[in-house]
Amino acid sequence: MSIHIVALGNEGDSFHQDSRPSGLIRTYLGRSPLVSGDESSLLLSATSTVARPVFTEYQASAFGNVKLVVHDCPVWDIFDSDWYSSRNLIGGADIIVIKYNVNDKFSFHEVKDNYIPVIKRALNSVPVIIAAVGTRQNEELPCTCPLCTSDRGSCVSTTEGIQLAKELGATYLELHSLDDFYIGKYFGGVLEYFMIQALNQKTSEKMKKRKMSNSFHGIRPPQLEQPEKMPVLKAEASHYNSDLHNLLFCCQCVDVVFYNPDLKEVVEAHKIVLCAVSHVFMLLFNVKSPADIQDSSIIRTAQDLFAINRETVCPGASQDSPGNPPLRVIVKDALFCSCLSDILRFIYSGAFQWEELEEDIRKKLKDSGDVSNVIEKVKCILKTPGKINCLRNCKTYQARKPLWFYNTSLKFFLNKPMLADVVFEIQGTTVPAHRAILVARCEVMAAMFNGNYMEAKSVLIPVYGVSKETFLSFLEYLYTDSCCPAGIFQAMCLLICAEMYQVSRLQHICELFIITQLQSMPSRELASMNLDIVDLLKKAKFHHSDCLSTWLLHFIATNYLIFSQKPEFQDLSVEERSFVEKHRWPSNLYLKQLAEYRKYIHSRKCRCLVM
Repeated sequence: MSIHIVALGNEGDSFHQDSRPSGLIRTYLGRSPLVSGDESSLLLSATSTVARPVFTEYQASAFGNVKLVVHDCPVWDIFDSDWYSSRNLIGGADIIVIKYNVNDKFSFHEVKDNYIPVIKRALNSVPVIIAAVGTRQNEELPCTCPLCTSDRGSCVSTTEGIQLAKELGATYLELHSLDDFYIGKYFGGVLEYFMIQALNQKTSEKMKKRKMSNSFHGIRPPQLEQPEKMPVLKAEASHYNSDLHNLLFCCQCVDVVFYNPDLKEVVEAHKIVLCAVSHVFMLLFNVKSPADIQDSSIIRTAQDLFAINRETVCPGASQDSPGNPPLRVIVKDALFCSCLSDILRFIYSGAFQWEELEEDIRKKLKDSGDVSNVIEKVKCILKTPGKINCLRNCKTYQARKPLWFYNTSLKFFLNKPMLADVVFEIQGTTVPAHRAILVARCEVMAAMFNGNYMEAKSVLIPVYGVSKETFLSFLEYLYTDSCCPAGIFQAMCLLICAEMYQVSRLQHICELFIITQLQSMPSRELASMNLDIVDLLKKAKFHHSDCLSTWLLHFIATNYLIFSQKPEFQDLSVEERSFVEKHRWPSNLYLKQLAEYRKYIHSRKCRCLVM
């Protein structure tokens, strides 16, 4: 049997530390005749106690064969640094000792403001001792001069200590010194009284448990084991930004070409990506009008930097593009044009890598003034209408938050005809889209639009086997890298669509959504829901969702008593039924033991104390 004591607070005098003896707990353990233990075994340093480094641990023997364990924490900062261990120790304490020095008001307020609220929350009929240690330095000085008044204010009065003890229902002790009288007889007497009470209570509880166990002579209640751990689903990392970055170099679905002032081709790009990050390009490509933007600086930037060439052919222009030829844009500023490829790479990468952009521009433009001029133009291009340029300090802004434009701004073009160059026909309705985004985000779409297929030259493309709502959710993921299905059924439909177009990350997102929804359902809802879990399993297997199908088998086995009562349970294959029966919870063995135990209880005509 053991007694656990937790000591909190600092009883040391901050003004007389050199003359102080050992602490209260250490002194008591070393002097009490009821406590045995030599000096070498008394202290276990906090560094060697890996499980609870917050406390200094003392171990000794009391009353001959009772193990005495004391955990002492003098500093609140250390106590608060490992809240989990500290809370567990206080919750498991048999006696709590709170100590402070009467000449150190800081230690008193640390106890009152920090330790006491924690103890109040965790206190459960545990005796508490409040020990005020030391002799007040100004107790015999009736002088009222400012200096003495200041000194008197630094001491903790008896009234304050008693009031603190009343709040906790604790025993209040004043220990003027740590000698044999105050430690051995005064503090030790009270502590040993509470130790005896704790031993009596533990002995009584032990006897009750023994009587309870003796009431079940032969058969004990069966122990229900925990169900098997469910398979862990590993999420696939997003490659959204790399997809859009690669679009710049693949030269597919190009619909705009930039030229220098000498009408030589500089770089190809995509309107949809440029408009997603910049209102300047929205104005240039007629997505928005000057009246919509209402920002003179953006309008001026578009007019000063770019001009659309309306001629039929420009020197060096590519003429083998199907459909409408790319729009030709002349860059008026020669310096800006020389750095345009770097600027577009910066935009296609997410428009946040400012340091790399500045470094690339500095390599091309040796003059620092020219570098600053180009950077300012880039900031104007990324400016939000009606707001002061928030990109004034690029490095500061980058450190605070990257500029992720695509996953928010591309949603502006979702299911809208602006800049759309393909239309999907689904269930009698049409859905406009943009080839550049589809090609960048989906390999099946890229092959469909760039291969020898009908879709490569057609504007209207029919879609079969998918509802409009599901296909719109699929497009939302391609445009924004996120989706939020309305429920398990829609998530399964979206998973099937993702498998059809080979978008593996969207499949994983749908799998995770279905698993999260099922795990959050209470047993009563699982029993009453109309969702066919076996049909869900078969669809997952048919569409090569191995992770979800394995998880669903484990889920059916874990909730065996619920799903085995449903008619669709009979639709499981022989192999699936064998797996479920093998991993079912609770197991057949447990149910058999439970039936035997109930039969035994009823035969003895006694009341089960466990169930």
